[in-house]
Amino acid sequence: MNDLRKKHWEHVYDTKSPDQVSWTQLTPHVSLQLIESSGIDKNARIIDVGGGDSRLVDHLLDEGFKNITVLDISGKALEKVQKRLGDRADQVNYVTTDILDFEPEGKYDLWHDRAAFHFLTKDEDIRTYLSIVNAHVADSLIVGTFSKRGPLKCSGLEVMQYDPSELAEVFKPQFEKSECLNRDHETPFRTQQNFTFCRFKKTRQTD
Repeated sequence: MNDLRKKHWEHVYDTKSPDQVSWTQLTPHVSLQLIESSGIDKNARIIDVGGGDSRLVDHLLDEGFKNITVLDISGKALEKVQKRLGDRADQVNYVTTDILDFEPEGKYDLWHDRAAFHFLTKDEDIRTYLSIVNAHVADSLIVGTFSKRGPLKCSGLEVMQYDPSELAEVFKPQFEKSECLNRDHETPFRTQQNFTFCRFKKTRQTD
């Protein structure tokens, strides 16, 4: 695990409330729309990668999804999720790890990543991420990144920007683009961040 990266995110989640970080969404409309469009079953295995203390898991539980995993490098973030969910916390699986060190058991029917992938700026890290996705996503992949009109940094860290064609190029040929959207996210500070969201379908199976 990258100790500096973990230390950074533990500090962020330990010292800042949701209204003090740019990525907070009360309702993650785009993610929910793309998950619905995927057509996956309520019993499907779903993972939210880099989920932090996102409220996506709350909405998925509300909609009746039963097999949800939230992964984040920050244990503090996942503690916040569990506290917020209260009695429903034990309905969710939690994984505290750097995504580059993740060793999944089995495959996920849907892999959701809003604003984690774009923090990978080194080719070798991107290749590692792809190897995990290619081997452990069975059906649908949803990735949200900053667009070419989005910020160059987030939480003080450099990010990669992608347009739909570039994002599709990264994940081919294992995944085929089903739909892409560009959407503005309004931060708690009333600023705008433009995102590229793409939903992909698995095209070939790997062992």
